[in-house]
Amino acid sequence: MTVHFIGAGPGDPDLITVRGLKQIQSCPVCLFAGSLVPEAVVAAAPEGARVVDTAPMTLDEIMAEIVSAHEKGQDVARVHSGDPSLYGAIAEQIRRLRTLGIPFDVTPGVPAFAAAAAALGQELTIPEVAQTVILTRTAMQSSAMPEGEDLTTLGKSGATLAIHLSIRNLREVERQLSPLYGADCPVVVAYRVGWPDQTFIHGTLSDIHEKVRAAKITRTALVLVGHALEPQEDFRDSALYHADHVHVLRPKKKKKTAKYTT
Repeated sequence: MTVHFIGAGPGDPDLITVRGLKQIQSCPVCLFAGSLVPEAVVAAAPEGARVVDTAPMTLDEIMAEIVSAHEKGQDVARVHSGDPSLYGAIAEQIRRLRTLGIPFDVTPGVPAFAAAAAALGQELTIPEVAQTVILTRTAMQSSAMPEGEDLTTLGKSGATLAIHLSIRNLREVERQLSPLYGADCPVVVAYRVGWPDQTFIHGTLSDIHEKVRAAKITRTALVLVGHALEPQEDFRDSALYHADHVHVLRPKKKKKTAKYTT
C-alpha cells in the first residue's frame, strides 16, 4: 500500500502528468482538495473508488481516511493542486505517515506560476531584465513569514515575484514593493489559472488593488510582479542560441583552409 501525493496542476485536467493520471486511475481511494482541484481531474478514478473531497476536513480526519485505506491494503491517490511542493501542506501529512510507517511517494505537477506564464505567452526571465523568479507569499491569518522573507527584503533583488495566497493583501504588496520596483511596475493577477473562468487582470503596483477590488476577486489568485512583465522589444538575445556562443554541443567551427593547386 502506498499513498501517492499527486500534483494535479492548476486546474485544466489536461495539465496533469501522465504518471499522476495513471495513479488516479489505479487507486481505490482518492482524496482531493475540492476547493482547488476540479472534479474533472478525479473523474478518472476507477469505478467504485472511494473519492473524498478533503476541503472541509481536518488533518486528523484526512489521516483517518489514509489509515483506514492502509489497513485494507488500498493505495491512496492524494491529489493536490499545482505542484505539491509549493504551499501544498504535504509536509505535515508526510510527517505523520513516517511516524505510522506508511509508504508514500510524490508526483510533481505544473505550478500555477508556470501555467500563468504559459497562458500569458510570457517568459519570466528576460535577459538583463530579470533572471530570478521568487515564489513567496505574505503573512495574513496563516503562519508568520520567517525572518528575512518579507517582501521588502525579497524585493531588493529586483526579481520577478510570484506571490501566492495574498490576493487580499494587495495594499501591503504595494506598500512594500513600490519603493523598490516603482509605482508603475507591472503586476498581473492570475485568477483560477486553467479553469474555465480563468481571468487575468493587468495593472501596476499603484492601481492593481482597485482593479482587483472592482473584479471582486478574493481568493484562488496568484500575483505576479516585476519588470519582466513589461512589453519587451529592446532586449538582447540570450547567449544560448547566439552564433558566437560556443559550448560542448556546439563547438567552435574550424576555419576552412583554402586549397591551392599548381
